[in-house]
Amino acid sequence: MQNLTQILSPGRTICRAPGGSKKRLFETIARIISEDQLSLPYAEVFTQLIAREKLGSTGLGQGIAIPHCRIPNCSQPLGTLLSVDEAVDFDAPDNQPVDLLFVLLVPEEAHQEHLDILSHIAGLFSQAEFCQALRNAGDNQALYDIATQWQV
Repeated sequence: MQNLTQILSPGRTICRAPGGSKKRLFETIARIISEDQLSLPYAEVFTQLIAREKLGSTGLGQGIAIPHCRIPNCSQPLGTLLSVDEAVDFDAPDNQPVDLLFVLLVPEEAHQEHLDILSHIAGLFSQAEFCQALRNAGDNQALYDIATQWQV
């Protein structure tokens, strides 16, 4: 994967989404995805994200979380990027609240592809400059542009 344009769209990129709680963020994410991808119903996206999170927090630390899951009716990997207006407790290993999330949904059979994309995303988010640029984005388009034009 060269950049995030293959899995991210402007419609699934939200700058300064309302935080509140992890559950509320998952509700927001499920709504964004289900409105953009009619084959992925809100309830299914929400349920799958919650089920994955129950296996262990997807919070990485340093304010970053990468919720991810396999989901039926997902024909290709897709991402959703959010910066959050008020950081949310995510049970991250460093106990820091999360203000940047990249959500990855993949087809049920996409095992290796799932791991490869996760690795790429984690690599991007391990770069402090990348994360700071995302945090400084002023609107949805700026957030999308930073995420998709960043050079590894």
